Amino acid sequence: MSKLSPGLKRAVVWGGGAFVAGALLVLGAVGVAMVVITPKLPDVSALADYRPKLPLRVYSSDDVLIGEFGEERRDLVPIGEVPKVLKDAVLAVEDSRFYEHGGIDYFGLMRALLTNILHGSNRQGASTITQQVARNVYLSSEKTMTRKAYEALLAWKLESTLTKDQILEIYLNQIYLGNRSYGFAAASESYFGKPLKDITTAEAAMLAGLPKAPGTNNPLVNPRRARTRQLHVIGRMEDTGMITVAQATAARDEKLHLRDAADPARVHAEYVAESVRREMLAQYGDSIYTRGLKVYTTIVAADQAAAYRSLRRSIMDYERRQPYRGPEQTVALPTEESALDDAVDNALADHPDNGDVLAAVVLSASPKEVLAVRANGDTVQVTGEGLRPMLASLSAKASAPLAIRRGAVIRVTKTAKGAWEITQLPEVEAAFVAIDPRDGAIKALVGGFDYDKSKFNHVTQAWRQPGSTFKPFIYSAALEKGFSPATVVNDAPLVFDSNATGGAPWEPKNFDGTYAGPMTIQHALEKSVNMVTLRVLQAVGTTYAQDWITRFGFDRDKHPAVLPMGLGAGSVTPMQMAAAYSVFANGGYRVAPYLVTRVTDFKGKVEFEGKPPVLDESMRAIPERNAFVMRTLLNSVVKRGTAFKAYQALKRDDLFGKTGTTNDSVDTWFAGFQPTMVGIAWVGYDTPRQLGVRGETGGSLSLPMWTGYMETALKGVPVAALTAPEGVANVDGSWYYDDFTPGRGVASLGLDAAAPTPPAEQQVGGPSMSAPVTVAPAPAVTPAQPEERNRILDWFR
Repeated sequence: MSKLSPGLKRAVVWGGGAFVAGALLVLGAVGVAMVVITPKLPDVSALADYRPKLPLRVYSSDDVLIGEFGEERRDLVPIGEVPKVLKDAVLAVEDSRFYEHGGIDYFGLMRALLTNILHGSNRQGASTITQQVARNVYLSSEKTMTRKAYEALLAWKLESTLTKDQILEIYLNQIYLGNRSYGFAAASESYFGKPLKDITTAEAAMLAGLPKAPGTNNPLVNPRRARTRQLHVIGRMEDTGMITVAQATAARDEKLHLRDAADPARVHAEYVAESVRREMLAQYGDSIYTRGLKVYTTIVAADQAAAYRSLRRSIMDYERRQPYRGPEQTVALPTEESALDDAVDNALADHPDNGDVLAAVVLSASPKEVLAVRANGDTVQVTGEGLRPMLASLSAKASAPLAIRRGAVIRVTKTAKGAWEITQLPEVEAAFVAIDPRDGAIKALVGGFDYDKSKFNHVTQAWRQPGSTFKPFIYSAALEKGFSPATVVNDAPLVFDSNATGGAPWEPKNFDGTYAGPMTIQHALEKSVNMVTLRVLQAVGTTYAQDWITRFGFDRDKHPAVLPMGLGAGSVTPMQMAAAYSVFANGGYRVAPYLVTRVTDFKGKVEFEGKPPVLDESMRAIPERNAFVMRTLLNSVVKRGTAFKAYQALKRDDLFGKTGTTNDSVDTWFAGFQPTMVGIAWVGYDTPRQLGVRGETGGSLSLPMWTGYMETALKGVPVAALTAPEGVANVDGSWYYDDFTPGRGVASLGLDAAAPTPPAEQQVGGPSMSAPVTVAPAPAVTPAQPEERNRILDWFR
């Protein structure tokens, strides 16, 4: 002692005295607590069957997590499935003597007391993992002597009731780790986007550093603090011999890849997950948020990702063709560098990134270069082609709402070549759904451009006019009345007076305003000719056609029996269209789209399991031969008609489909299929208005979304052969019902005796072989709901 300096002697004596006094106080407090508090302690035996609050989790058919709903984001992982590297990291930094003490680590307590006394602070705590479990499960986080006494007694009680592994299992699954994550399995998914079993030493150290301060050590919010804490954990693992020096060095050098909301590999299925949540809530009630149910769906993760990418790419391509609407906001930026970061953070607080459409604040702007900064501090430089659509906004004469100046909040994204460009968040909406026509399983569903912007699911909730995608159902009805692909119909003007329409006079027109004269039905469908469709519907009868379309699942009252029905003036949802086109794809059967295949509890016990339907005659909607002939017609639309770009892109002979564009380009569609996959793409504004300054079409706007999806969905799928069923006959290259072959069916419509035959390239199966058909006047409008009637009558105005 004589060799110590006087100051150090006083510190040791004072510290030792304080330690003894503190120890006596603790012992006294414990003695009193054991007498007074023990009878009030809760029964901890229930923790032997630990059942925390577990969220509802939604999975794709290939076990990819696509949605989670609950009070706490948690996934229960048994101790035997927790990787050793994580257990080592947690024990090293939180409680290295966990398997040696009995709930309270007296050596650790003394060490912490001495350290705090010598440094005059509370730098070290001494709570064991057992104490933390007691606090997290049963107690509050308030720092009082009473709570500490309860904590100590509960720790002893836990140690006498549970095994060490049981206590550690509860800790690893219960502890809050920031970002709405409870337990290390949830945190691994939340921060790294990977299951716990796959984490590295460096990732385990980052996660193990979270319990001390999950808010300030959150690597997404405070990467510097998180890195400092991670290095401390790695050091503790090395000091305690849990990893070697080489392993510690490798862990320190490893670059972590945190989960990014804009990560293109992330599967976006928010609309799917919400649909499942609603279905489960109706079935099981509010308990779904805590029971840990796992719901497995028909969704294929790769297909869902392809649908999401294709929809967003198509919409952003459309935005590039639209006038720039100006920055989202313009703020005053300080000139002092020290204040700039805060100003940028404040400016972008209400403008979060939207997937790969990123928000940034302009630092400087000219017609040659825009320099902007993102919320994460990255600087973005936009030049050349990336500025071309915004040159008017970069002019010195640009009006205030449109001008891109210092302080402007803009959107930037990367082009296919990796360069930055200025863009804008779209106002237009879209939907895409794909189902397997053989059983109705939904393989992909995207209900809008951005779920955070709008929860409205356009696949199931948006009632829109289908336009020309509805024409195949009219031609399907016509086949039953003796028409064939070779029937020649006159493409000439039609005029209907008020007696015929039941409202105002109507003079319908073709999309391009021209008329081509006589043509085959096949050619008319390829080119989407309105006048031919109307003449066919007039001949078939609107009431008959209205009855026929209900076979495909359409609502009668949404399609009043008037001629505009043939041009798609009624109302459908994209999901209805998917089910309807499935009838053509699968040979005439009506299948109900479905999403949920299996529901299990958190331990894997099956609570529900559905079986895919097997197609049989009880599900038949239309004759097989009708579906076959319609497939030949829809195949010719893809190979030679308005959907030719689909054939160019995919280069497959087994593609079928129809484009659709409504009046004034308010809605655009593409409905198409391959025998194993039906896909429906729709684009439009929620408040209907024209798409684009000059108007877009289904072929220019919706079809690229469909082909973008099918490139992934059909990869590796063999080309399907088109096999003719019984009841059809091929005459001169055209398919007929065998009882409506040339000379027995409808050969022509709307032609007088001197009318010319169609050009050779339009002829299918030879010239007209029967007399002109006499067409009855169009029927008056049948009763319908007032709002539906008024909307349909708009077509006549």
